[in-house]
Amino acid sequence: MRRITLINGDGIGPEISDAVIKIIDASGLKIDWDIQTAGADIIETEGTPLPERVLNSIKENKIALKAPVTTPIGKGFRSVNVKLRKELDLYANLRPCKNLVNVKTKFDNVDIVVVRENTEDLYAGIERQVDVDTAESIKLITRKASERICKFAFDYAVQNSRSEVCVVTKANIMKLSDGLFLDSFRNVSQNYPQIKKREILVDNLCMQLVQNPAQFDVLVLPNLYGDIVSDLCAGLIGGLGVARGANIGENYAVFEPVHGSAPDIKGLNKANPTALLLSAVEMLKYIGEREYAENIENALYKTFKNGCFTSDLGGNLGTNEFCQKIIENL
Repeated sequence: MRRITLINGDGIGPEISDAVIKIIDASGLKIDWDIQTAGADIIETEGTPLPERVLNSIKENKIALKAPVTTPIGKGFRSVNVKLRKELDLYANLRPCKNLVNVKTKFDNVDIVVVRENTEDLYAGIERQVDVDTAESIKLITRKASERICKFAFDYAVQNSRSEVCVVTKANIMKLSDGLFLDSFRNVSQNYPQIKKREILVDNLCMQLVQNPAQFDVLVLPNLYGDIVSDLCAGLIGGLGVARGANIGENYAVFEPVHGSAPDIKGLNKANPTALLLSAVEMLKYIGEREYAENIENALYKTFKNGCFTSDLGGNLGTNEFCQKIIENL
């Protein structure tokens, strides 16, 4: 039986975690869940939202499913997510964005995978106060990190029968930093003659995404652009409540939804578990349990096809009722 770390989060985290565990159990797949608490709820007792025991659990089990975790404002490290990525060297952020059955959006032909470099660029937060009126941020791009994420994108394309990888930069202005990322992409791409290559500037990409998103397949981006574009792509398929995600490194992988902990609806049976469930589907595919992953995904799609939704998608089902509908459709 596979042992997997489950960080059940705070806010709505425990509710949607329970729902996802029930669905996976109902699929017939047996998992030994190593449940770890993290987030704002444990700061008072443990002094940090991310105790060492959580990191140790992931290091031991290699794989984790993570519910939303609140990051304290104005103290401690910037983000639990950033801390996890740094400590575990989860250098690749993977965000598949595909239309869901019966979820109405502006476009019905979106199937984009966003591959975001996770460790450097402006998002790393290397800053200094030059004087009282001036602040400076450093955009650090290295060839090692750039080639590593580009290789990840091309490998993903090959393994998942994707036809094109498009690199996104602003290399016409930031000729050294983004230029290095672009040059790394060109170097790596030579090893994948079977995959089409494309280059685009990030501002042009954003314009084209809201006009004709179907033209894009796999996007590979530096950290900050990836952060912005991945949320834009989530908006194309219904919003953050249905957006799956993963942070993957050489040795560890953490699968998580994109949305926050929504403490305002905590305990009200209103939370939508779809994003966490789809993140779990990606996790099951990653560990080789593709049949179970596809069965769960198909059950979710059947639930949507039958017009069963939580309130955020225009329905009237609570978390528990929605979960039960998916189980019935397994």
